[in-house]
Amino acid sequence: MSVNKDQVKGRVKEAKGTAKESVGKVVRDRAMESDGRVQKKLGKVQSAIGDFKSDVNDSAKNRNRD
Repeated sequence: MSVNKDQVKGRVKEAKGTAKESVGKVVRDRAMESDGRVQKKLGKVQSAIGDFKSDVNDSAKNRNRD
């Protein structure tokens, strides 16, 4: 399974969102907490797109071998 830039960027965005959400909770900043949640969800979507692209690419490579 290959790793593509959408997978990496998505997981980084997800981690940043988790951190921002946690900091927002600690400092009781609801806007920051909410922004973190949104960023985390967007990161999950982007990494899922990357996973899908990787799966399609791997399937195409395996199909060409047959």
